[in-house]
Amino acid sequence: MGIDIPHKHVRKVYRREPKSNDVYIRLLVKLYRFLSRRTDSKFNKVILKRLCMSRTNRQPLSIARLVRQMKKKERDGKTAVVVGTVTDDLRIYKIPKLRVCALRFTEGARSRILKTGGEVMTFDQLAIRAPKGQNTILLQGPRKAREAVRHFGPAPGLPHSHAKPYVRAKGRKFERARGRRKSRGYRA
Repeated sequence: MGIDIPHKHVRKVYRREPKSNDVYIRLLVKLYRFLSRRTDSKFNKVILKRLCMSRTNRQPLSIARLVRQMKKKERDGKTAVVVGTVTDDLRIYKIPKLRVCALRFTEGARSRILKTGGEVMTFDQLAIRAPKGQNTILLQGPRKAREAVRHFGPAPGLPHSHAKPYVRAKGRKFERARGRRKSRGYRA
């Protein structure tokens, strides 16, 4: 007799295909599934994985962050690759010449990159130019920048917790007494 192996918890928790019905994303998934299978490049496997991710895990990347990352000496002349949206940032005035590949560009970001003599690419163009991801730098936006993340962690009020409480308003009468002030019992 064989051993009865429990398969109760055996499942891989990652997406094998995107939830989106966007035909363009699905075509890119088809393309990068082929490339990740037929090339030995880890770059294509990462792109495929990120194309299947949810919107919250494909965070937007601002031009300011992009410039800061591409300023480094060893990244000169390389293509920045973002599986997500590249957004404009009005706080930054000077943009160097950049070559960027992304799923989407906001209008402002696209025009500012092109104005400085840079280049914007789509992923199918990148697949022709760098099928194994040669001379590319993979970047992604900050995933923990969402306001919702501030509420995560041990419950607000517990010792050493920095989680933000869900409060109706920030006024005098809302969660400002015990546990919040030394004069009212204790301050956590």
